[in-house]
Amino acid sequence: MKRILSAFALVLLSASLAMAAPLDAFKGQKGQLDIAGGTAHIPVMKKAAQAIMSVNPDIRINVAGGGSGVGVQKAGEGLVQIGNTGRPLKPGEVEKYGLKSFPFAIDGVAIAVNPSNKVKAMTKAQLKDVFAGKIANWKQLGGADAPISLYTREDGSGTRETFEGRALDKGTAAASASVVNSNGAMKTAIAQDPNAIGYVGIGHLDSSIQGVAIDGMVPSQENAANGTYKITRLLYMNTKGEPAGLTKAFVDYIYSPEGQKFTSASGYIPKGRD
Repeated sequence: MKRILSAFALVLLSASLAMAAPLDAFKGQKGQLDIAGGTAHIPVMKKAAQAIMSVNPDIRINVAGGGSGVGVQKAGEGLVQIGNTGRPLKPGEVEKYGLKSFPFAIDGVAIAVNPSNKVKAMTKAQLKDVFAGKIANWKQLGGADAPISLYTREDGSGTRETFEGRALDKGTAAASASVVNSNGAMKTAIAQDPNAIGYVGIGHLDSSIQGVAIDGMVPSQENAANGTYKITRLLYMNTKGEPAGLTKAFVDYIYSPEGQKFTSASGYIPKGRD
């Protein structure tokens, strides 16, 4: 019995040490880390920040949104240490700012409607016509006799770039579309408008909005992971040059097993370090 208890205690100790290990990098560190940019990243960044600050009160981590364009600009100008993007950096951005990218998650972009909407699927051709304004009433898609309310994201949004590139084949939304500035704002708009159609990161789908199948592709993280859902992107952390100190420790933590759990819990697919 003593041997069994000793072995069990050893297992618990080993598990405890394994869980503590990723956070050991923050012991003895002090300072502030500022993060901004893509809004899809916020749940992961906040979970990681809370875990870090809970073990070291001498570290302060601020997480803000603003979109991918803001992430590039602020990181490039040294206003934040990590600028998040939902798209790869453009060659001009790398050349101008000397940024280094760290892709850490796979995310799908889902076309979404209000849950009360009868339209749960459409073809890509129909989707392109909807966002071009050629199909303007839900009745044309088998839904209610009601005008379609288009919603899109702001210029510089990584979610928008992925949607336009992969769902609209580089098309753009009609000028009549309402512009919102985050995945959260898009969710709220669609949830409150029974005639709405827009798009969000798949990780943001919940009971308040309904994902729409496109050409038979059902939006889910499982389908994004196995390749059957094609409207996907990578989520990136970007730093000005090679990260060091607290910034490096945070980036490394996101790639750790504990950080990957935060990524999964936020609805994304963890991606190992290249």
